[in-house]
Amino acid sequence: MNDLLTGKVAIVTGGASGIGLAAVQRFVAEGARVVIADVAQEAGEIAAASLGEMAEFQRTDVTDEASIQAAVDTAVASFGQLDVMFNNAGSTGDRSAVTEIGPAGFDKTFVLDVRSVVLGHKCAARRFKEQGTGGSIISTVSVAGLQGGWSSVSYTTAKHAVVGTIRHAAKELAPFGIRCNGVAPGVIMTPLLAKAFDVPPARADQLVKHLVARLGGKQAMGRYGSVEDVANAAAFLASDLSAYVSGTVIPVDGGISSYTLSTSDEEIYAAAQEFVRSLT
Repeated sequence: MNDLLTGKVAIVTGGASGIGLAAVQRFVAEGARVVIADVAQEAGEIAAASLGEMAEFQRTDVTDEASIQAAVDTAVASFGQLDVMFNNAGSTGDRSAVTEIGPAGFDKTFVLDVRSVVLGHKCAARRFKEQGTGGSIISTVSVAGLQGGWSSVSYTTAKHAVVGTIRHAAKELAPFGIRCNGVAPGVIMTPLLAKAFDVPPARADQLVKHLVARLGGKQAMGRYGSVEDVANAAAFLASDLSAYVSGTVIPVDGGISSYTLSTSDEEIYAAAQEFVRSLT
């Protein structure tokens, strides 16, 4: 165990799987105690049990302010304080094209991907102000929040709004010693990709291996990113090493968004469809 986060208490929303779980594990490895806040109760309880006294699960629906507040209350009741809020939960939402998007799908995407982040800032910042200790609020963005063309109109717009939330909150909360930042993953190969392509969960790992084998070498750094890459960036922002870093979004994408919009999205879609056809 290292000690980058020793003495800190964190909440990670969406912490039962994917990037969230990797962040929980990295935070704990660095000495933090963590509340895993997720709607997936079984997965969350299993994750918490595997980490012993360093973690606790709190079922949390991030579309509900009272549920987010309950996670904050759990952190304080179980561990005595709150130092880090990682607003990670989210979804790609309605993937309809600009010409097809409807109000219901667009609004649902914003409730999950934007309103949840605003409310996460609200609940955490209130606690930080009450403690008088400052704190770190981290939010998962996406390269889709930095450039157009990586995803659907609803997700792209939502993630741009998350960037706006971070920038505004950084200014408003700075007098209280509260830092607000984001991590913007590029294409991260996890079994969750299977949902986007209607691949059966039992074949999800095979899909990931197929995509990595076909396309990994085409990436600028010769590989796709991992959930651990994102968790490492989040750990930095959670720690005192980033004490003078606020209002920024760190791309965790191997650099691709800094110099070009690649054809990665189209290539993944074509390769995934090839895999789906092989199942029939």
